[in-house]
Amino acid sequence: MLKEFKEFVLKGNVMDLAVAVIIGAAFGKIVTSLVNDILMPIIGILLGGINFEDLKFIITPASGEVVEVAIRYGAFIQSMVDFLIIAVSIFGIIKLFTFRRKKESEEAIASEVPSKEALLLEEIRDILKTK
Repeated sequence: MLKEFKEFVLKGNVMDLAVAVIIGAAFGKIVTSLVNDILMPIIGILLGGINFEDLKFIITPASGEVVEVAIRYGAFIQSMVDFLIIAVSIFGIIKLFTFRRKKESEEAIASEVPSKEALLLEEIRDILKTK
């Protein structure tokens, strides 16, 4: 069982996935910092000095208890902006890679020269079609 686990872990796909997760986590932190520290303050200034972190609804119970519940919709807006930036970035990267693969495969197909056997078989096929 240990041997099977070692083979599984050392496969290329698992190692690639581990690297992708680590890079993704770091990318997520960078995007969160970009949104929280740069974009949202600029958007807040453009909207009249709004601080999105402070946007919240405070709900107090009807019984008059001292307990208050805050629904922080400003933090939710910031998380949505994070998500949109990450989603657009990943979409762009995937499109770039699929475009490159498609282009490479088209070039490979176009550059393939048929073998002598294939040419001979095509000639035989064409002769048989005419008869």
